[in-house]
Amino acid sequence: MSAISPSSHFSASSRKPQNSVLPSKKLISSFRCEIMNPSSVPQNWTVDCVSSTDPIHIIIKPPSSIPLASTMNSSLKNSKRVCLFHCSEMRDLAERIAAESDAIELRSISWRAFEDGFPNLFISNAQGVRGQHVAFLASFSSPGVIFEQLSIIYALPKLFVSSFTLVLPFFPTGTSERMEDEGDVATAFTLARILSNIPISRGGPTNLVIFDIHALQERFYFGDNILPCFESGIPLLLNRLQQLPDSDNITVAFPDDGAWKRFHKQLQHFPMIVCAKVREGDQRIVLLKEGDPEGRHVVIVDDLVQSGGTLLECQKVLAKHGAAKVSAYVTHGIFPNKSWEKFKHDDGAHSSTGMTYFWITDSCPQTVKQVKNKAPFEVISLAAAIASTLQV
Repeated sequence: MSAISPSSHFSASSRKPQNSVLPSKKLISSFRCEIMNPSSVPQNWTVDCVSSTDPIHIIIKPPSSIPLASTMNSSLKNSKRVCLFHCSEMRDLAERIAAESDAIELRSISWRAFEDGFPNLFISNAQGVRGQHVAFLASFSSPGVIFEQLSIIYALPKLFVSSFTLVLPFFPTGTSERMEDEGDVATAFTLARILSNIPISRGGPTNLVIFDIHALQERFYFGDNILPCFESGIPLLLNRLQQLPDSDNITVAFPDDGAWKRFHKQLQHFPMIVCAKVREGDQRIVLLKEGDPEGRHVVIVDDLVQSGGTLLECQKVLAKHGAAKVSAYVTHGIFPNKSWEKFKHDDGAHSSTGMTYFWITDSCPQTVKQVKNKAPFEVISLAAAIASTLQV
């Protein structure tokens, strides 16, 4: 009974049991008390006393509901507060991430350059991040921006922060992960080694968040001083497919065996089609290997797109075999030299004329700006997924 303070207020009501509800004619007396706490909203608790027992049982019942404001304050208090820095290209995505959680606070960096072109960088309020969980949202969209971002990435963990997380949605050298001829350089391994040598923060090794890295074996390129966390954009695609009016008529297609191996387990409840790329002379053509697209809305799924040639060939093959609609999803829409312009919207016509939807995420911010409000393109944001990962 220590929970009931002398300042508690009791009502003088008692409650008798319903006819023959309780065995042994036990009597339950019910009292209500108001727990007064200067720092919170008063809460009404119920105290039930069961007599005719030895000893007497006292049951204290909490209020049926807790005030919303109190719940929100408690939730925020228990959340991991994160200071989120970002490169210039990622400003829009960083703002969307911060909008997902009150526990994520945006911080600024001055991205300047000296007259000779080398970076002149400044981390605002550097002392204010001491003891804080810190994250940096990066975009290695071209070799020219990697050095200045690496300078910040190497500096932040040394500011006596509790932990450091690097969010690099697109790992850009992922397609250069193997050697086919003597003299080939696997630049994916080079970048992995550079990131593996980020200084250790007060809380330990850096956490690295990457979405749909091109080759899963690249996780073994990273050293022991970094903790890679490999996320996927496929759950976001699944949510979008559920919103379509023909969601019960979806079939998933993979442009090659590699894409099937990579994603089929996450999409196993859909009918599937697998295409294959074969070489005829100097040309590589796409053939339908297995599956039936007849009358279906077929969604081609892959991790990234560059020139888009393979996806366009897949579209033609699927339309030739009777697909009612053809759409595509890639996590990373790279599209060098504006290659996205090759993809046309079907305008409700036959699937051979274009695509119904082409979904990409905002992992490549330059592409997002180029395709904004241009059918068939539609951007699915990684903001919620990144915000959730930062709270781990």
